[in-house]
Amino acid sequence: MENLTAGRRWAALLALALGGFGLGLTEFVAMGLLPDLARDLLPAAYARSAPDAMATAGWMITSYALGVVVGAPTIAALTARMPRRRLVLGLLALFLVGTVASALAPTFGLVLTGRFVAALAHGAYFGAAGLLASSMLGPGSQARGFAVVLSGLTAANVFGVPLITSLGQAAGWRIAYLAVAGVFALTLLFVLFTVPEVAAAAGGSPRAELGAFRSPQVWLAAAVAAIGFGGFFAVNSYIAPVTTHVTGLPESYVPWVLAVMGVGMTVGNALGGIAADRNLRRSILLGFAAMIATVALFGVVARNPVGLFAAAFLVGAAALFIGPALQARLIAVAPGAQLMGAAVNQSASNIANSAGAALGGITIAAGWGYLSAAWIGVLLAGTGLLLAVLSFRLDRRAPLPGDATRLEPAAA
Repeated sequence: MENLTAGRRWAALLALALGGFGLGLTEFVAMGLLPDLARDLLPAAYARSAPDAMATAGWMITSYALGVVVGAPTIAALTARMPRRRLVLGLLALFLVGTVASALAPTFGLVLTGRFVAALAHGAYFGAAGLLASSMLGPGSQARGFAVVLSGLTAANVFGVPLITSLGQAAGWRIAYLAVAGVFALTLLFVLFTVPEVAAAAGGSPRAELGAFRSPQVWLAAAVAAIGFGGFFAVNSYIAPVTTHVTGLPESYVPWVLAVMGVGMTVGNALGGIAADRNLRRSILLGFAAMIATVALFGVVARNPVGLFAAAFLVGAAALFIGPALQARLIAVAPGAQLMGAAVNQSASNIANSAGAALGGITIAAGWGYLSAAWIGVLLAGTGLLLAVLSFRLDRRAPLPGDATRLEPAAA
């Protein structure tokens, strides 16, 4: 990457971040438009019980998450020898097709199918784009490379998701998804003209990538993300009904709550990328402790408007502080299969998305109230912290080749 000019490098990084922006829109816009989706796609159920209909509409979130879980390791294995830029372009094309199909599908079941198809590319995009960004930033910048791509996702939550949510409330959720498809089309062109080609890792093959799953630490690191990160999604999935039904604010406030949470995510992501490159273990442990505290705070203070906004900011900051560290951790424990490690983290994060939304939906449907999802989140984040501690203890007993965390101070 030494032959890249500074201007070309930053244009390429911006293009990759724009893809993250599109992913943030397509993943999180359903959360702000959940009442609209329920009213339009499940009118009979909504007329009987709005909470039950919104719990069912939460499968929009779960379907997308399941698509990521299936697609990330599958695409990572099948494209092990594919040059990274070509891979990113193909994934963006799949996003475009799946998002347009979601917007035009006439029934709830077909919309779920469209979301699933679009999601297949999600994990592999973050993996391939993050590795591209890391290579352009240079050695020692692995977590910051992924933070660049995640910065697009956090920017989406600051202003993209609120704007798309407002558009969907005013013009219909289908128009909102067509606007998201437009972002993917723009990103595809931007990547085509700015991002340089980078060869796949030397010796890459489906067998080598799939070999990552022979390591118990890969499974354990994935479990940390899959369970622990669910604490965030248990809160985020139901932010719209909490705002309107619990706090008692008008529906027009939902985009503002999402924007404040997005600002918190942006701050957390920026700090987390720097912190993870300095000390990976400490970043993960402190991040989970902060998530437990902030999600619990949300469950206590979200009935008050000021408390809702403050807690939303803190939950977003704590969650995305951990993001780059969890990505770097999975790559560290799978040194011979970097794309698979990066992709598996996205699968794990979207298992967290699915679990947080589904478990929160179960407690809500059981009549325990919208804030019951926050206490599910505390349990999930606490379990993630315990699993992280176990994983790091195993490192001390049998450190893995290429696992940079083994060089960190024991006090971390």
